[in-house]
Amino acid sequence: MVGKRPEQALLSRDTDLSKTDATRAVIEGMVDGLNDHRIDDIGQFFAPQFRWMGNYGCGTKNGLTEFQNNWQRPFQAAFSDKVCIDEARLYMGEWAAAFGRQEAIHSGEFMGIQPTGKKVEIRYMDFWKVENGKIVDNWVMVDYPYVLSQLGVDCFSGHGWEMFDKGKRNPPSPESKSDGNE
Repeated sequence: MVGKRPEQALLSRDTDLSKTDATRAVIEGMVDGLNDHRIDDIGQFFAPQFRWMGNYGCGTKNGLTEFQNNWQRPFQAAFSDKVCIDEARLYMGEWAAAFGRQEAIHSGEFMGIQPTGKKVEIRYMDFWKVENGKIVDNWVMVDYPYVLSQLGVDCFSGHGWEMFDKGKRNPPSPESKSDGNE
């Protein structure tokens, strides 16, 4: 990279490392609450005006009520018997991160797909900011393309980059493309 480099990690640079254990307790309790399918009292872990910022297809939820009504309720309606399994968690001061999967049954409409009864795996990554014992920000990536593929929908129409993976169909090389003058 030529020129001045952008500042990095502005949000977490000044974290108070003495708050790591308190952050861990909030996140562990919240995940237990999600596994207990708590909605109405999940505010025990979230600030009333927290931000839930998801990837495309998930949306952004501003405040606890939007999170409950526009994420938790539709998600639980689409996927029953859901269990969250964090495969790794990291804690640093007021910050926490995790990745893992949810295992659930597709028992309600999801992205226009009627219930299939299939067991699906829903992969995710979360980053949380905790202040005064409550989650104030939550950045989320949910692997909806993978969920859709388990339900028989290829949102990449066969053009996903899995084709570059070893043992998969390889894309045509530039030399093998026709120029139309054959």
